[in-house]
Amino acid sequence: MKLQVKAGDITEQEVDAIVVNVFEGVSQPEGATKSVNTAIKDIITSLIETGEVRGKSGELTLIHTQNSIKPKRVLVAGLGPKEKFNQDSIRSISGAIIRFLNAKKIKTYSTVLHGGGEGGIKTTVAARSIAEGTILGAYKFSEHKSKKQKQYIEQVTVVEMDNSKVKDIKRGIDEGVSIASSVSLARDMVNQPANYMTPSDLVDIATDICDGTDVELEVFDESRMQQLKMGALLGVAKGSVVPPKMIIMKYLGDAKNPDNNIGLIGKGITFDSGGISIKPSGGMAAMKGDMAGAASVISAMKAITELKPKINVTAIAAATENMPGGNAQKPGDVVVAMDGTTIEVDNTDAEGRLVLSDAVSYGVQLGLKRIVDVATLTGAIEIALGKVTTGAFSNNDELVSQVIDAGTQAGEKIWELPTFDEYRELYKSDVADLKNVGGRQAGSITGAMFIGEFAKDVAWVHLDIASTSTSPKTSGMITRGATGIPVRTLIYLVLALSKG
Repeated sequence: MKLQVKAGDITEQEVDAIVVNVFEGVSQPEGATKSVNTAIKDIITSLIETGEVRGKSGELTLIHTQNSIKPKRVLVAGLGPKEKFNQDSIRSISGAIIRFLNAKKIKTYSTVLHGGGEGGIKTTVAARSIAEGTILGAYKFSEHKSKKQKQYIEQVTVVEMDNSKVKDIKRGIDEGVSIASSVSLARDMVNQPANYMTPSDLVDIATDICDGTDVELEVFDESRMQQLKMGALLGVAKGSVVPPKMIIMKYLGDAKNPDNNIGLIGKGITFDSGGISIKPSGGMAAMKGDMAGAASVISAMKAITELKPKINVTAIAAATENMPGGNAQKPGDVVVAMDGTTIEVDNTDAEGRLVLSDAVSYGVQLGLKRIVDVATLTGAIEIALGKVTTGAFSNNDELVSQVIDAGTQAGEKIWELPTFDEYRELYKSDVADLKNVGGRQAGSITGAMFIGEFAKDVAWVHLDIASTSTSPKTSGMITRGATGIPVRTLIYLVLALSKG
């Protein structure tokens, strides 16, 4: 599918359909919608008067033009109340539009720039949001189906009367395509069955991203991890015959200022059986997605290499399976993390914090000044925040505020939970420095704080995406299955920091 921009009159386009919009509560169409309404003999006004077009958010009304203009159909999209309209509204309606028109077997359509006029959204931002919403709303994962789901739409064009805005619209579309393509990659990775997405497969994807760029790729195998004394990660890997990998991708956008950097670190458990503390069989198939954190940081690097922000970015993905093999670590075992911390493994199903302890320790050793780790860490986060919001935990007010702001710009909701010192008592061990679970109390908090112990004094944020990395339904630009959250937050964060 091709996205493009064109200057001109939307009623003159040689396409199967055109898309215009109305806000909730308006009695008369405005802007480009007003021009289209006039050209089709006030049909939109008539539908507003009869209540068929109300402008409610997500409302879609298809009008057949009966050859009154060149396009065969006009789709009127409801934008909701004007006072609540933002760039995420554009993404959401754009996702709904492409699915609606694809179901009608439309091949080409043109759209006005939603939000670029009465909506008050900057031209580049509006265009970027249309691109993000359109690509992600059209997303399908059907790789393993013998009969593929048909994508009919071949071309989407943003049409703008004001020629002076075309350059900004094109820039926004290009940015949006890059960002959405990275999210689609993350969705693909998480949706893949575990036998198609092993640690080695993650390496192959990272290699493809780095090939032909200046991004440095380094991959640690088991031998190298042993040299670095990554006992926590290796302990998790012991039960699987599939070799673990640690993937390091380094982008130097500000090579003259090495301290202008950030690390994106992801949990990459490509299948989580729970280990010896095995999970119930019901729902275990979903544990193929326990590598969503690694998928997020690897995929974010794709857009970062294309958008070229002026900041140094290191992505680290700690990848292994967690299996109950004959050599698997056992409850009660003690492992030694890379930084020398001893850890009692009280529950082998709390493995994500173990692999991240070594990944974060390595990031600190590299001299990273800011670290954001991403993990499907705890089921408890869904109890706390549901499927709506990602949980954030931090040792640094400035960085966590920047992450939350990036999430707001991306339309990915993030809420900070506390990391008070009193919670540390819950994961103290009688036989080691720490234990990897803190009991039933504050499960998401103790899991996050355990990881934070290894960040030392480095500014650190942990994002628990266990509830938001997948969706049970399709809505707006979110499709059923993997969501790709928080790839856009990470990209928006890096872009914001590069301008700071």
